[in-house]
This record gives sequence, structure tokens and C-alpha cells, in this order.
Amino acid sequence: MDLHPNLSVIVAASENGVIGRNGELPWRLSGDLRLFKKITMGHHLVMGRKTYESIGRLLPGRTTVILTGNRDYQIDGARMAHSLEEVSRIIANDTQPFVVGGAELYRQILPVAKRLFLTRVHAEIFGDAFFEFDPTKWQLVSEEFFPANTSNEFAFTWQEFERNYQQM
Repeated sequence: MDLHPNLSVIVAASENGVIGRNGELPWRLSGDLRLFKKITMGHHLVMGRKTYESIGRLLPGRTTVILTGNRDYQIDGARMAHSLEEVSRIIANDTQPFVVGGAELYRQILPVAKRLFLTRVHAEIFGDAFFEFDPTKWQLVSEEFFPANTSNEFAFTWQEFERNYQQM
């Protein structure tokens, strides 16, 4: 499956791989949200229906693509897709579309993604949605540490990876 040559995954995960609890983010990290906004602005955000419903709104300045099996599901202002092939057609002209969740969509997309933007939340968190990746298939190209403070409940490291094609 080849969805897009510059397809990126963007995710925040705790040290134990948690990305969500009861359909919500289990932390408050204003610094991470600012980075997310900066890097995704002007691009397509591909997400599953449950992820969209957990966000609860369209994010301004970006095109939301919701992947759902329910053909009756409609959100004004969003693009609806019912297969990865439809997603591929919708994002075709974007220079860097992003997959933003949830866990099942990450599992499907990670094997074909070119880049991974990972916010590693430095905490062990209880949750019910997880993100896993094989670091041997990725090359770390940059990272930046952010300490916990009044805006960030936990310290975190923002990491950018590119696919390591030698390890495929």
C-alpha cells in the first residue's frame, strides 16, 4: 500500500505507550499542542471517527479527513473517506499530510509512513489506547526536550524520525 510519498504520523505517547484514556488525552501539554499546530498548519489531518469525536471540532487552518466505515456519518467542513484508497485520493496534492490517530489507524499507516513526529511524554500513564513502533525501522533526525512547568503537566521530548529504508 502506497498512500502518499510524504505521509507523516504525528503522535504523543507516554513512556509506556499510552496515547489515550476514555477517548481523551491523559495529560495537558500546551507546548506540545503549539508544536502540533505549527507543524500541521495548512495540511491535511487524517483521523478516525473516534479521534475526531474526541477532538470535537475541526482544527482551523487544516483540512480534516475522517476515515469511517459509516457511510451516513457526515461532518460539515470535513472530508469523509471510507477506505485508505479514498484517503489517498483526498491527500494526493498535499506536500505533507499527517495521520493524527487513533491507535488502529496508526497501526495501519505506520508501515507506509515516511516520517514520524513523536512527542514522548516522560511519565508512566494509565490508559486504554496505545502506540507502538519499531525504532530499528526509523532514524532519529531531531529532538528537543521540554521540562514540566505550569503549562506542561509532564516533561516531554519532541522527536522527528524518518523511515530507515536500510532496515526494511
